[in-house]
Amino acid sequence: MRTRLHELLAWSRTHQGRKLIRFTSVSVISTVISQIAILVLYGFRIIDAQIAATVVGNLIASFPSYNLNRRWAWGKTGRSHWRREVVPFWSMAFLGSAFSIIGAAVVKTYTHSHHVSHNVTAILLAAANLVSFGIFWVLKLVVFNKIFHVNELEEFDEHLTAEEAAQH
Repeated sequence: MRTRLHELLAWSRTHQGRKLIRFTSVSVISTVISQIAILVLYGFRIIDAQIAATVVGNLIASFPSYNLNRRWAWGKTGRSHWRREVVPFWSMAFLGSAFSIIGAAVVKTYTHSHHVSHNVTAILLAAANLVSFGIFWVLKLVVFNKIFHVNELEEFDEHLTAEEAAQH
């Protein structure tokens, strides 16, 4: 057991380990943001429709998720690359929201047929969103790692090209 703990600690200090820890931390942060947004939007009846509250709550969480993933988890700076970063990220974000809409639709059907109170419905809606994104998380990890993968030679070439352009 002790050896496993030491191996885990050693791995957490590697580049891949730190990146996974950061990605997981960003996921936790964005999940908390979406959960709070859904509970506030639906719970306080700012948005009365369960699916709309789910979509808006997840959209709100997507903006800090993109910035934190890009800058902190993958160490990217400067302008975002439209085709390699922005489009794939937002495609995955919309796919994740679509996946959470399925959970919201199940909650909507269940709560309407069983006459569940609004407050319990809000909690079930947040729980369905949490489960949906938990399932979707592994896929995002794999895809985002490909999107934001830093190729050191490519980064070096981009830096040299920018320096040459600045000198002329």
